[in-house]
Amino acid sequence: MTDLTPITFTETDIDRIAGHEGRIAVFVNPEGRLDAGARRVNKLMRGALARLVEGDKFAKLKPGQGVAMAYPSGLAAEAVDVIHMPRRVSVSEARRAGATLAKTRGTADLLVLAAGLRRVAETAFGLAMRDYGFEDHKSSPQERKGAVTIMCSKPDEAQAAAAPLMAVAEGAFMTRDLINAPANVLTTTEFADRLVAMEKLGLKVEVLEEADLEKLGMRTLLSVGQGSDSPSKVVVMRWEGGKKDAAPLALVGKGVVFDTGGISLKPGAGMEDMTMDMGGAGVVAGVMRSLALRKAPANVVGLVGLVENMPSGNATRPGDVITSMKGDTVEVINTDAEGRLVLCDVMWYAQDRFKPAAMVDLATLTGAIIVGLGHENAGVFSNDDGFCGDFLKAAEAEGEGAWRMPLGQAYDDQLKSRIADMKNVGGRAAGSITAAQFLQRFVKEDTPWIHLDIAGVASVKSETALAPTGATGWGVAALDRLVRDRFEGDR
Repeated sequence: MTDLTPITFTETDIDRIAGHEGRIAVFVNPEGRLDAGARRVNKLMRGALARLVEGDKFAKLKPGQGVAMAYPSGLAAEAVDVIHMPRRVSVSEARRAGATLAKTRGTADLLVLAAGLRRVAETAFGLAMRDYGFEDHKSSPQERKGAVTIMCSKPDEAQAAAAPLMAVAEGAFMTRDLINAPANVLTTTEFADRLVAMEKLGLKVEVLEEADLEKLGMRTLLSVGQGSDSPSKVVVMRWEGGKKDAAPLALVGKGVVFDTGGISLKPGAGMEDMTMDMGGAGVVAGVMRSLALRKAPANVVGLVGLVENMPSGNATRPGDVITSMKGDTVEVINTDAEGRLVLCDVMWYAQDRFKPAAMVDLATLTGAIIVGLGHENAGVFSNDDGFCGDFLKAAEAEGEGAWRMPLGQAYDDQLKSRIADMKNVGGRAAGSITAAQFLQRFVKEDTPWIHLDIAGVASVKSETALAPTGATGWGVAALDRLVRDRFEGDR
């Protein structure tokens, strides 16, 4: 797994500044006030920092943005990064500042002069999240990045505040690594093995093989993977950090490690992107890792359905009728609408076995959600206003775009089948909504439920605030916060 950048918090020692040979970062507010570290840098540079701060270049910076002073005289450093930071800095501004430092520092050791800066831990989190690169399959990977030292007035407090944030960052890194991995590497078996390895963190991990799934009656899930040589699996991860008798939150993820569309074959152009169709399962894995790392006082169970959707002589055909674990029959109109067939069985199993207090499913489910919301927001569907509101607040607090979409009987009616209980698609109109309506048929009446369609946000073609191009790790931070805000209690 890609490692986080080592970040150390120490007391401010201005005597170390002159001899530091990497990069130095200072923070200056819009009024141009320099703290103790910045004043020392300015003195060593014979007033050059103050002149920069008084100029137009600095005045045009937005909060969290910065400007670099290369090869500063009077210092051994290769550059000084000057970051515009308001006195009353917000969480998003602090994280943006950290991301700015991550993008500019290259491979150099970085000395951050934070002094009495507010939200130092959030700045460190932004730096850690943005300081990511997926190098696993390059013959000449980039040189290992240097360490980061943050000098601040209360390093022990900053370290304590940063620890749970770094657990979230490590979970997001796992999610990114999984989504970025090619399908010939991240097979269903390899995916399951990586999840089993998290037992060392205190998770209880169980792998259900095809024979187990057949006994349970997970026929819709098995139908998706029956055209592939890779065995279908369901992996159950349990974190039991809360009260013994407290019902868990269930997280359910779609894990289609590669999606050709099956017999309803996708166009060739862009099919290489379908390595990310396991994004929902990747987010569930990342959240479970974060919870275990920070020893969350909550009960959470993560379940992922791992399959590969391939065309073959044994593949499911359009027109086939399959019976789900619940017992409902499904007429398969389009084998490329496979994610809902995976999720419905796993969702039913999660409710039957664990009787969860609430359930969230995640999937790169529909292209239609990208048409509606682009790459800025995930689609949020729910049967419970309070639960949905809590998630939307958590997503907003973490800067992860999410927008609630409607559900309703008229959309559900589009799933009517002439020969079975339902079709797996409802036509072209409102495709993301009818997909959610399909899933809602497998939600028990007393289960608060959220469906997250993350097709537009799981992996993107341009960098985001805290991630480079590619897999974003969207959802790990928001779901971790949802757990903290709604499900954590006394051990």
